[in-house]
Amino acid sequence: MRNLDGDIREAVRFFWGKRLLQSRKQGGGVDLDRGARAAVTGGKQMDGFIQLVHNLLVESKVPESCIFIDRRIELPSWFRAEKKWDLVIVHEGELLVAIEFKSQIGPSFGNNFNNCTEEALGSATDIWAAYREGAFKPSARPFLGYLMLVEDCDRSRSPVKVVEPHFEVFPEFKSASYQQRYAILIEKLVRERLYDGACLMLSNDDAITTGDYSQPHAELTFTKFITPLLAHVSTICS
Repeated sequence: MRNLDGDIREAVRFFWGKRLLQSRKQGGGVDLDRGARAAVTGGKQMDGFIQLVHNLLVESKVPESCIFIDRRIELPSWFRAEKKWDLVIVHEGELLVAIEFKSQIGPSFGNNFNNCTEEALGSATDIWAAYREGAFKPSARPFLGYLMLVEDCDRSRSPVKVVEPHFEVFPEFKSASYQQRYAILIEKLVRERLYDGACLMLSNDDAITTGDYSQPHAELTFTKFITPLLAHVSTICS
């Protein structure tokens, strides 16, 4: 596989540039809190990563007509009627891939981390239940992917206090920062086979010009996320 560092940097620059644009547009230079909220909820910030994965899939001979982003990305669920994924591959009537692209920017890491955890668990549980019940027949088990970009800042690096009024939390969470909690979460999602591949990246807003990023967990790099994904689909589509 070609060196992906330059492509990842471009996606990181796009992320921070889009976030800044949304914040300025919605905040108007007056209500900074409103602008920050708009940047979090505005969407489209992860489009650089979605496009990168799309391009790599096409280079691996996956027909472009089988790759869905922006539209026709709804898939049946079990506990709800359907859910939108960020990238879906359907080839000759078979579901091959569904991927989520997420980000977490401060300053409110606490509630957002809990919401993200519940969403990641819920989405995976939901689609696997739908698969078990035959929603995607005649599909074999699809590849479920998860990519997360977390802001690298003092708040996300600082240890987080745990609350134990009745029972102790598991030891890996004690004194863990939100960056470490995300690594623990995503590693467990993969180890439990709720997702087949996952990636965790850290970056800060200086990367709007540099594209700098880090990958703090050796098992959750972009290469280890994309390699099995491409192998899964290229074998079927080629």
